[in-house]
Amino acid sequence: MRLAWPVILSNLSVPLLGAVDTAVIGHLPNAANLGAVAIGTMIFSFLYWGFGFLRMGTTGFVSQANGADDANEIRSIIARALLLGLVLSGLVLSLQWPVLNIALTLVEGTAEVESGAAEYFGYRIWGAPAALANYSILGIFIGLGQTRLALVTQVFMNSVNIILDLVLVLGFDMGITGVAIATVIAEYMAVVLGLLIVSNQLKRIGGMWVIQNILSLERFWALMSVNRDIFIRTILLIFTFAYFTATAASLGEDKLAAVAVAMNFMHFLAFGLDGFAHAAESMVGNAIGAKREKRLQEVVFSSTILAVIVAGLYALVYGFAGDGLINLLTDIEEVRFAAYEFLPWLTVMPLAAVWSYQLDGIFIGAIRTREMRNGMIISFIIYFAAIQVFADSWGTDGLWLSLILFMLARAGTLMLMYPAVRRSALKN
Repeated sequence: MRLAWPVILSNLSVPLLGAVDTAVIGHLPNAANLGAVAIGTMIFSFLYWGFGFLRMGTTGFVSQANGADDANEIRSIIARALLLGLVLSGLVLSLQWPVLNIALTLVEGTAEVESGAAEYFGYRIWGAPAALANYSILGIFIGLGQTRLALVTQVFMNSVNIILDLVLVLGFDMGITGVAIATVIAEYMAVVLGLLIVSNQLKRIGGMWVIQNILSLERFWALMSVNRDIFIRTILLIFTFAYFTATAASLGEDKLAAVAVAMNFMHFLAFGLDGFAHAAESMVGNAIGAKREKRLQEVVFSSTILAVIVAGLYALVYGFAGDGLINLLTDIEEVRFAAYEFLPWLTVMPLAAVWSYQLDGIFIGAIRTREMRNGMIISFIIYFAAIQVFADSWGTDGLWLSLILFMLARAGTLMLMYPAVRRSALKN
């Protein structure tokens, strides 16, 4: 599983960036600023994570073409993914103000929080073309099994972002605007680096750009079909966390700020476990493309065992050092004490969530996105019902319990579908 570790380190640089954003804003005197960044980040979760299919779909197709040693198709997949990302980013930019107005209508924040969130959004939105291109570039690297290159580009982007955060917010006192501008600059710089590396990889792989293949309606339809399923699955996943944050916002600024702090724990967990899932995507797709059943079984077993071990380590760290981590993220006493109450749930979360993350990676590598979509729909219904029952009675404890049930439901539905998916994928 040597492929997993670079992706884990790459992924962990993303929540590290979010933690720095939170820490920089969290040490300013006004809790509303922290709430504004939380709302602004949630909005971009819808916009950008919703287009995460550009990364996942690209990985699945590239890994299977790589397993089949089809260099021409690898080039065609890359071109189609980048073209699709460019079109979608234009759509995002054209609809930016309706999106912002709808988002702020749905979230029950104070006037000060909403004003800060709008300020953040107004700058951050101009990074859309770069953000979507970076998804495709990351999918290319993972699909080719070049996870070290994913590490290089992600660490570069997030390092630039962190440095600019500190310079613009603490050095130039630009506040929320500084955080947003830092992210946009870093995203465009990462695209330039990523495309240079992709070009170098294509020289190594060989093959030709075949216009008929790139613009093939049949292959574009296959890409869109897979992306449609992943899009639905991802939107429901994002809405799960957005609804969590929106419900917390209705409980007051301190509760919302505490959830913003606690979500950094979730981000570290998600991006860490996704390292094994991303490695599984590449290796599962490669094994299926080469029609190697034994290799497929080995990949699934070894990646899952290591993921569970890492989840256990997360639980230990959150259990024994969680209060210290919270203190690093904010020095606002009311927010700290509210966040301490979440630690038991955050400690249990890694062991409940690991199975769903790992199965996602396996299904993406097999390009069985319809099953992923259906499993997510069922899981979301369970979550939404649970949050109606438990949140009113138990407040934030009810929110966390509902999220645990959601993770278990995701794992359970995919586990039931996996045997049939494995048999079908190796036949095609």
